[in-house]
Amino acid sequence: MRDDYYFTNAIKNPYSDRLKKQITICLDDTVIAYFKEMADQTGMPYQNIINYYLLDCVKNNKQMKISFSD
Repeated sequence: MRDDYYFTNAIKNPYSDRLKKQITICLDDTVIAYFKEMADQTGMPYQNIINYYLLDCVKNNKQMKISFSD
């Protein structure tokens, strides 16, 4: 390994400006298992599948209908 590195002529990574932000979210075990199974079937990381699913909800303006029973 070098002692010094010079980045004056470095080129910015074109993939670093993605509009993704890392967060922490709590999900039920069954939800994680569902998407991990889908990941095994498709070969895609389960986090990407969850992101694509939520992105589809945003693009199609899907609204959740929640009702609580008394």
